[in-house]
Amino acid sequence: MDICYAIVDDEEPGRTNLRLAMEAYPDWRLAFACDSAARAREALAMHRIDLLFLDIQMPRESGLQLARELAQLPEPPLVVFVTAHSAHAIEAFEVHALDYLLKPLDDARLAQALERARLLLAGRQRGAYGKALRAYADGPAWLEQISVRSVGRIDQVQVGDILWFEAQGNYVALHTASNAPLHRVALSRLEAHLDPAQFLRVHRGVIVRRTQAVGLSVVGDGSYLLRLRCGAEVAVSERYAAAVREVLGA
Repeated sequence: MDICYAIVDDEEPGRTNLRLAMEAYPDWRLAFACDSAARAREALAMHRIDLLFLDIQMPRESGLQLARELAQLPEPPLVVFVTAHSAHAIEAFEVHALDYLLKPLDDARLAQALERARLLLAGRQRGAYGKALRAYADGPAWLEQISVRSVGRIDQVQVGDILWFEAQGNYVALHTASNAPLHRVALSRLEAHLDPAQFLRVHRGVIVRRTQAVGLSVVGDGSYLLRLRCGAEVAVSERYAAAVREVLGA
């Protein structure tokens, strides 16, 4: 069965390059391609699509405004954001488990984005995806929920339930009272979206909820262990020890 997609990009070469690249995927059918958010709205009223390639930087109206509107739908199309730059935008996409393509187009990244989309569509995850899109497009200054992508699905973890964060390779473990799902993002990128009044970095690989800190002990030259209210112990590096003592009132 064909999967329908559309392209919104104000630059004709961008639309053409993406359309030509998509010819390698014959089961994906182009519904429309247009050069503005306004024309995309008109086309979306006439076509039901599964995936939208959406340029962020467009004159008159940013693609982000269209994404905000789509996020309000009960089952929005999946969106792959297309951007030529902006490290902050890319960081936000990764934090919210959303897909993006950088210009100029990379065939391997396109294939990865399409496979992720295919799995989400097969798992009937449009509703869950909509929550992730809303959190990105219309969310508060600090994260309130984290959208965790696994194979063919997206789950939401409430930040209020997270006791501490732990870097594990290319992932971050979100430790709650009951489990520790893995979210594919760099800890430093995630930290930029956490409320510093609630969370404290204590190690290059650990961020803890401030109210979880209950005791600090020295375990070696310049190394420490922080005992958490939940019973876990996490490493503290010397550069963060003073901040931890301040939280503990020591």
